[in-house]
Amino acid sequence: MASRDQVKASHILIKHQGSRRKASWKDPEGKIIMTTTREAAVEQLKLIREDIVSGKANFEDVATRVSDCSSAKRGGDLGPFGRGQMQKPFEEATYALKVGDISEIVDTDSGVHIIKRTA
Repeated sequence: MASRDQVKASHILIKHQGSRRKASWKDPEGKIIMTTTREAAVEQLKLIREDIVSGKANFEDVATRVSDCSSAKRGGDLGPFGRGQMQKPFEEATYALKVGDISEIVDTDSGVHIIKRTA
C-alpha cells in the first residue's frame, strides 16, 4: 500500500514516433510505433478515455489489451511511487488527481498516457 507521501496509479500508454523508446512488449520492433503520429496516439487515447469514463469499457481491461507499457500485464498498475520517481508531467498529473479519477491526456517522453489514481 502507498505510504502517506506516495500515490498509487494505473495508466494506459500509447507510444508514437516521438517516444524516446520506439518499442514495447506488443510491438518489439517498433513498426507500429514508428508509424504512429503523436496526433493519432492522442486521438486513440481520447476515444479510449471516453469509453472508460462513459462506462462502456473497464480501465484495467483496456490497459491489458492496449497499453504499450509492460504494466499492461497488471492492468496498467504501476504500484506506489513518490515524488521524483516518474517523469515530471506524469507525477504532477497523478498527484493532482483524486483517488478514482482519470486524467486527461498526459504527454511525456515515453508517449501519451491516461492515468487512473488508485491510492
